[in-house]
Amino acid sequence: MSVLGVDIGGSGIKGAPVDLATGELAQPRQRIETPAPADVTSVVETVAEVVSRFDATDRVGITFPGVVVDGVVRTAANMDASWLDAPAAELFAARIGMPVVVLNDADAAGVAEMTYGAGRGRPGVTLMLTFGTGIGSALFLDGRLVPNTEFGHLELRGGDAEDYASDRARQLDGLDWPTWAGRVQEYLEMVEMLLRPDLMIIGGGVSKKAAEFLPLIDIRTPVVPAELRNTAGIVGAAQAATLR
Repeated sequence: MSVLGVDIGGSGIKGAPVDLATGELAQPRQRIETPAPADVTSVVETVAEVVSRFDATDRVGITFPGVVVDGVVRTAANMDASWLDAPAAELFAARIGMPVVVLNDADAAGVAEMTYGAGRGRPGVTLMLTFGTGIGSALFLDGRLVPNTEFGHLELRGGDAEDYASDRARQLDGLDWPTWAGRVQEYLEMVEMLLRPDLMIIGGGVSKKAAEFLPLIDIRTPVVPAELRNTAGIVGAAQAATLR
């Protein structure tokens, strides 16, 4: 079965059909820059444009970078404030013309990694962290998702952790990989102290550069790069579309 997944990020909106038997993209992904401002109307139209680039499908899963409860957006730290309390699933479905499932972007990436990637078959507590425009998180206990954790907004050095240790912070502050790794180390030490996970999986855009910084991380918890790299959100979104 091939199902369409769309991943809304702070910098880009990406989509592709997914072969759910393998977790691989069935066609090359399509990407459009996230509109600025990333208000409801603009993002809905951009997602519709991504969907229109593929053959018709009757199922679409969409990620959103914030807390999503029953298809309604509850937080939008890296998106326009117009998204707060917006009925995202209803809005996307009306524009696209088919039923839609919307879930948190890091949760989607984590579900994909637990099914097809680095977390496959892992018992205990697994934490997926995505480093990009912000820091997303997905927490699992024996493979079961605890949704909408948002550990990127833990306080670190007097502000949101993602303002200090996200990939966007690395770029804005002009940090080399070793310097940024020091910030990530500090953040991971705090998360480790709070959760005592059995495994941490690092995903998001930086996962393809894992060799530049992961060898510099030294904590007790095993830390591994995501295997699906930056396609995990698309894959997890497609999975979600078949489960609800």
